[in-house]
Amino acid sequence: MRGFNALFAALVLLPAGLRGSEGPGGAAAGVRVDGSGDAEAGRASCPGRCRCELDGLLLRVDCSDLELRAVPSDLSVFTSYLDLSMNNMTLISAGALSSLHFLQELRLAGNDLSFIPKGAFAGLYNLKVLMLQNNQLRSVPAEAFNNLHNLQSLHLNNNRIVSMGTNCFHGLHSLETLDLNYNQLTEFPTAIRSLRHLKELGFHSNKIQSIPDHAFTGNPSLTTVFFYDNPIQSVGRTAFQNLPELRTLSLNGAAELNEFPDLTGTRSLESLTITGARITSLPTSVCEQLPNLQLLDLSYNQIQSLPSFSACESLQKLDLHHNEVEELEENTFTGLTSLRFLDLSWNRLSTVKPNGFSALPALNRLDLSSNQLSSLPLSGLQTLTHLRLAGNGQLMELIAREDLPRVRWMELPYAFQCCAFISCERKGGSSWEKEEAVEAAGRDAAVLSSQAEPDWEDFLMEFEDGPKPQHAVHCSPTPGPLRPCRHLLGSWMIRGGVWLMAGTSLISNILVVLAVFFSPASLVTPTKLLIGLLALVNGLMGVWGGWLAAVDAWTFGSFWRFGAKWESSFLCHLSSFLFVFASQTGLFLLTVAALERCVASAVCSCGEGGGSCRASWKKTGRRELRMSSLSAGRSAGRPLWIRLSICLCFLLGAAITLPPLVAGNSSTSFCLPLPSVSSSSSLAFSVSMVLFDSLCFLLMTLAYIRFYCQSSKAAPACDEEAALTRHVAWLLFSDCLLYLPVAFLSFSSLLRLPAIGPEAAKALLLLVAPLPPCVNPLLYLLFNPLAREELASLAKRTCRSVAPSKLRRRAKARGSTLDSDYDEDVEKQSCDSTQGLVAVEHLKEEEESRGAKGLHSAEAAGLHH
Repeated sequence: MRGFNALFAALVLLPAGLRGSEGPGGAAAGVRVDGSGDAEAGRASCPGRCRCELDGLLLRVDCSDLELRAVPSDLSVFTSYLDLSMNNMTLISAGALSSLHFLQELRLAGNDLSFIPKGAFAGLYNLKVLMLQNNQLRSVPAEAFNNLHNLQSLHLNNNRIVSMGTNCFHGLHSLETLDLNYNQLTEFPTAIRSLRHLKELGFHSNKIQSIPDHAFTGNPSLTTVFFYDNPIQSVGRTAFQNLPELRTLSLNGAAELNEFPDLTGTRSLESLTITGARITSLPTSVCEQLPNLQLLDLSYNQIQSLPSFSACESLQKLDLHHNEVEELEENTFTGLTSLRFLDLSWNRLSTVKPNGFSALPALNRLDLSSNQLSSLPLSGLQTLTHLRLAGNGQLMELIAREDLPRVRWMELPYAFQCCAFISCERKGGSSWEKEEAVEAAGRDAAVLSSQAEPDWEDFLMEFEDGPKPQHAVHCSPTPGPLRPCRHLLGSWMIRGGVWLMAGTSLISNILVVLAVFFSPASLVTPTKLLIGLLALVNGLMGVWGGWLAAVDAWTFGSFWRFGAKWESSFLCHLSSFLFVFASQTGLFLLTVAALERCVASAVCSCGEGGGSCRASWKKTGRRELRMSSLSAGRSAGRPLWIRLSICLCFLLGAAITLPPLVAGNSSTSFCLPLPSVSSSSSLAFSVSMVLFDSLCFLLMTLAYIRFYCQSSKAAPACDEEAALTRHVAWLLFSDCLLYLPVAFLSFSSLLRLPAIGPEAAKALLLLVAPLPPCVNPLLYLLFNPLAREELASLAKRTCRSVAPSKLRRRAKARGSTLDSDYDEDVEKQSCDSTQGLVAVEHLKEEEESRGAKGLHSAEAAGLHH
């Protein structure tokens, strides 16, 4: 009877609808009518301020975003589409929409509805789509949607629904889509069991903690279920059984789920996603239960072993990243003839059997990054186009381009492994293995040019009739000047510079150490101690350069074969430590030396009353005694803070050097730790170190400027003190000058400014950064008069010690004693006279007997003897 009344009302109002649907000129359907228009038909059928559009005999009304507080009262009975979203309605009164018998879609999203009364949707017999998302609903009344027999899609997402009535969906016999996402449901909505035609169900992002057994018993037509991002703690073993039409099942974020669900009777499932759970193993019958499975995503679980997927013949994508898989058997992927994507990244995979990938003829994307692989079998991977192996630090073996003929995109652990796939230092795209084979065999240039021809058949990869020419490959990390393919040091200019600086640094610093600590003419004052330690630390930089030169010579022309092993070797890590430790500790020692010079020069006055103490450098005995007494007086005043400062320099240098090595910052082939672009802490540490070094140079510069400004008012310094002060000043000037380009390179790289290319950066790192340890000892040896006398005295003592030993060896060989004449000849040929030796011995005995006395007493004793 109700249907007859609706049909009768439609026939009565049909002429008015026809007249209202025609424009002034009798226009047909499809005319837009504005609520503020001038047409009489428009005023009669379209509510004020709304936008209407004629659709045949029916009317589409858009009243969205008009700040309406109630449903317009002058809606046409022929309205088929009504949009009341984005308004301020808080309640829909019963019967407000009862006359819209032809309404098929009703949008009430984005309002402030908190309650739906009974009969709010009465009379909407033809309603198919109802949108109530983004409101303030807290519950679904038991009889809110009764008698909406034709409703197919119901959207209740983004509300505050906590509970649902048991019969709230009673009468929705045609409902196919139910959206309950982003609510606050705490229990599984058992009311859905009355929806026998339900196909798509979504209630993800709620607070549901459990899914009971037989949860979807009344939904045999269900094809898609989304209920991820729920704190699900338990899932009934039979919850997803006997759903023959289910195609998609997504269960993400079930943190307490530790067992794979039983999917018996759900044979049509094509996409299964269970992520963020605690599943530790898969049943061996998983593929027998899901023969039509095409996508399986089990990422972010705790799976330790994998069964055989041989029955999943339709599987195309298998995602198992972030699990705990340790080994792949040969039969794990047997029979997966359709598999195209395999992701096993971020596992503990250490072993792959030789034929682990041999039965994957369609595989084109393989991700094995961030595992523990040390070898990779390439059998069966000829169809790969994308390969990721980054993060496998133990995987150092080289991959031949012939093993992966179709690869286009690669991520490998080391840049040197990309040398076989891209052109690094030569033109053309042939692999390095082929080039070396060509060079060894002495083939002509025509063969080489034929290998370097461009590949015009890249776009025809699907044709497998014949062999394909080589094509361009994107491989990362890309080889370059800092990670070369053929030569570690590159050009002969850089190679010669490294050899020269390494040799000069080692020899000159050794000479400075010998002159300061082993020369009899040298007295180790605080300044001399700092200079000697600085030379000792600078010598470590020569060791670093020597190792680089040796590795370059050993791997000349084929560095890419050994680059991965070299970068990961202990020798390279030790070289990195020596470079950073030598540069940082040397800077700190120079800072202490500069401050010590400024302090010592301010308080030093030669002589008792501030008079001059400049003595002749030729009076060796008196000069040594003066220096001894002066050194004793100075050491008695400041030995403690000097020693503490030296210890602090070494400790601080080690503290700065160790964190980058422990953190595993990226390193170049030159064993220089570089900041990681992806790590903010690494970048911050690098920036702070550059600023700290700059602060040290600024402190030294200001101290010396202050010293020179006050030097005119101070007493004249003795020759030795003046020489040491000038030497430290030269060290400060040269090191600061050489630090400027290194600091500029550091800031430009940290700020990612294209101020300098990689080739120039390589030259700067190899030729400019190691220059201070090479220049510092040369300044002391060539321009400091103390160095020449110390080396001469060391040479004389060496000659005196060598001559008697030669005599003893000769006497022992002859078996007889030397006569007096022979002794006299040998004494004449020695580096010094016997009287000089006796005088020195008497001086030493006198000093030991008298102890530390004043300068005049020591001079008198020396003159007496």
